[in-house]
Amino acid sequence: MKDAPLYLRPRVDPPLASLLGNAPLLHSLADALGSPLNVLLPEALAANAERFRSVYRRHHLAGRVYFAHKANRSSALVRRLAACDPAAVGIDVASLEELRHALSCGFTGDRVMATGPKDPEFLWLAARTGATVNVDSPGELDQLAALVRKYGLARTDVLVRLSGFESATGAELGGAGTRLLARRSRFGTPVAEADGLWATLERHADSVELVGVAYHLDTTGLEEKGRALERCVLLMDECRARGLTPRAVDIGGGFGVGYVEDAGEWDRWTTALSEAVLGTRPPLTWRGHGYGLRNEAGTVRGTAALYPAHRPTAGPGYLDALLSRPAPVLGRPPATLLLEHLHDLYVEPGRALVDQCGLSLARVEEVRPLESDGPGRYLVRLGMNAGDVSLEEHGVLVDPVLLPRGGPLHQGTADEQPADGEPVGVHLVGNLCLEADLITRRLVFLPRLPRPGDLLAFVNTAGYVMDFHAHHAQRRPLARTVAVTEEGGTWRWCPDENYWPLTHPQGVPS
Repeated sequence: MKDAPLYLRPRVDPPLASLLGNAPLLHSLADALGSPLNVLLPEALAANAERFRSVYRRHHLAGRVYFAHKANRSSALVRRLAACDPAAVGIDVASLEELRHALSCGFTGDRVMATGPKDPEFLWLAARTGATVNVDSPGELDQLAALVRKYGLARTDVLVRLSGFESATGAELGGAGTRLLARRSRFGTPVAEADGLWATLERHADSVELVGVAYHLDTTGLEEKGRALERCVLLMDECRARGLTPRAVDIGGGFGVGYVEDAGEWDRWTTALSEAVLGTRPPLTWRGHGYGLRNEAGTVRGTAALYPAHRPTAGPGYLDALLSRPAPVLGRPPATLLLEHLHDLYVEPGRALVDQCGLSLARVEEVRPLESDGPGRYLVRLGMNAGDVSLEEHGVLVDPVLLPRGGPLHQGTADEQPADGEPVGVHLVGNLCLEADLITRRLVFLPRLPRPGDLLAFVNTAGYVMDFHAHHAQRRPLARTVAVTEEGGTWRWCPDENYWPLTHPQGVPS
């Protein structure tokens, strides 16, 4: 008996939907530039930045949206953001190389936030160019201040990143209450050690200037993030009482993306995964992989290590919900607290800012039946490897879109493949000589069996998926990346490195 198709079809919004509907263009790009191939839409990024800014306007807040550069290494995307309103949009860089890249793409230092682990060279260039440095510890502050003094640099703006938040029900309000600890992080200074951080800032007042406090929580929980934001507002009051003059709260990223269009498909698939782990239905994955779930005496145990692929509230909508939800202690929405205290708001979206900004193409190279897995199962080898589209590495489960080569569909015998238009389950594997090179560990259902020469389009891969884990294993080249723009119903493309947000007399971006 054949498995009923368990689709996880992607959410595809304009203009990505229009691009995906132009299969001849995508085939011609892959023919010319090879497989795999990344395709980016810089204008969609600018539109996303505007959506985040609209949330600021709705809540009457000032501040800046900083793109987390680590989400994508593209030059076209960074150049397009550099052309946005300087007061509204900046960039968050997490390495010396990202800082150099941002500066070369048109960002001035005053629009740059330097985050992440920092070596002396990174700190020096950040201070030299006037970037704001988001510091994780008193030791990092000491190192930065020493560089500023040694090289006679101007005072450097700093944010201090905090971690280890708890509900402010005790000392802050003068009463007793239950303290709820947030999850631990290796980044940031624990709130309990904040006094030492303030003392370090006071000691280095000649070299650094505190512009605000920051946090980044690895959670989707609105309550936990709201608790941290409220705590930061209270800590800013402590800073002012000590003579410091912070003016901004940086709440990091983690606003999320909805990858799967249909909530019902996501619910059905996750339910079926539990059933497969229990053995009450055929396996859904390669060699019974459970994505963190296991069968212990007939009970499903563990936690599914999966990104919540269907998210009804994500991106700018998530930010709006966070700012609107009453804070747990003071009882007022965070947006109100920020307004009352005249604080700016900084955010650092990565995945959410490049939502619907790109896709990754892979050529089908081989299709063969998997008799060992039963009838109707096939192995499809693609012209890419797992590092080229690291869905599994990030726990993202979403179906690719099949783009036939064109012309009449291949007709095999009944034993070779299902009839045209009949759904089929396939395992997608990569082109490396490794058993572990799986594009997806799960069985992927497609509307029909692909054939060599077809393309699979992995949609919405611009955030971390298309290049975060790309490598040169077996001397295979990295995927090329192109930027595409639509003008008057016509798509035009150029290599990523050749894109600039300029227009020629005929109105077409260069």
